[in-house]
Amino acid sequence: MSQLETALAEIKRGVEEILVEEELVAKLKLDRPLRVKLGMDPTAPDIHLGHTVILNKLRQFQDLGHQVLLLIGDFTAQVGDPSGKNSTRPPLTAEQVAANAKTYAEQAFKVLDADKTEIVYNSSWLGELGATGMIKLASRLTVARMLERDDFKKRYSSGQSIAIHEFMYPLLQGYDSVALNADIELGGTDQKFNLLMGRELQKEEGQPAQVVITMPLLEGLDGVKKMSKSANNYIGVDEAPGEMFGKVMSLSDEMMWRYFELLSRLSLDELAALKQSVADGSNPRDIKILLAKELISRYHSEAAAEQAHQDFVNRFQKNAIPDDLPEVTLNVAADGMAIANLLKEAGLVNSTSDGLRMIKQGAVKINGEKLEDTKLIVQAGEAVYQVGKRKFAKVTVA
Repeated sequence: MSQLETALAEIKRGVEEILVEEELVAKLKLDRPLRVKLGMDPTAPDIHLGHTVILNKLRQFQDLGHQVLLLIGDFTAQVGDPSGKNSTRPPLTAEQVAANAKTYAEQAFKVLDADKTEIVYNSSWLGELGATGMIKLASRLTVARMLERDDFKKRYSSGQSIAIHEFMYPLLQGYDSVALNADIELGGTDQKFNLLMGRELQKEEGQPAQVVITMPLLEGLDGVKKMSKSANNYIGVDEAPGEMFGKVMSLSDEMMWRYFELLSRLSLDELAALKQSVADGSNPRDIKILLAKELISRYHSEAAAEQAHQDFVNRFQKNAIPDDLPEVTLNVAADGMAIANLLKEAGLVNSTSDGLRMIKQGAVKINGEKLEDTKLIVQAGEAVYQVGKRKFAKVTVA
């Protein structure tokens, strides 16, 4: 393949949609680095692997020699992006946004090359628009056009409230592209309406329209819902190496390939070779180990990845108890404590009913022995309790 064909194949890897591919090809032929934009509203202090899907795509553009613009939406975060929401999201205060923004760049640079990344804040131009500028911007879009957006349409049809400021968000995001003269903008599939707004506003300003590239929303560990903290199906980029390793190993064999495609830096040829090796009889578990170690090496270190691998082997393949057990002391009445209550108080389950369910499923062990008695009353003493594959605690009952 030619250099252009190779670059295009890499860019298209894992992508949901390119609008418009012919325009992308034309831009790649330009004799200059392209300005590739990603906007991130600091609505929370941490990012997880779902966020890194787009960051990985940005890194690919960096490796191809293009200029990455990481836009911190410190202004738009105070407005609140309604994309994919079925209700109005309360805007954040300036103080909340500033606190969250502090960690974003640091975490993003675990994926991006800091020397090839330009960080910009949209308050620097949106804050200068003033009331007159905002009214002029709002005049560029009709209510009918805004209600074409799926989430607005559903909320309007069901009688749910839509605040006026929510209509402003797509215009503000689109104006960011004008201010930055972006050649390409990346976003999740739920951002398509906002990304296309940038194309429209650029055309009105006499700029070449940006190419829009949408990336899929990564499913979480359950393989169904998109990865999010609220669904508790996420892997955080700052999670401990052992926890990250265990979560990757819990992925289904089918979902493993999805994570490879969207998160791994292996080449397309290398990925094809791994798939062929499984087809030829290799154990998918061994391939999953490669993914876990790659991710831990990126977000921690190679040494941490090796240690997490060894700990996993010791704990699960050799059925060993980890050395770094959390220790819990519980003071109980003379007649002891019900096992389900102990598991809850030790932080191994969320509730007593959850504890009973785990015992019935055979997922609870005491000192390595499976527990089957849901009515067990624990008296004074010390033991190692295990729930599932990854939760351990040394509990002293006094």
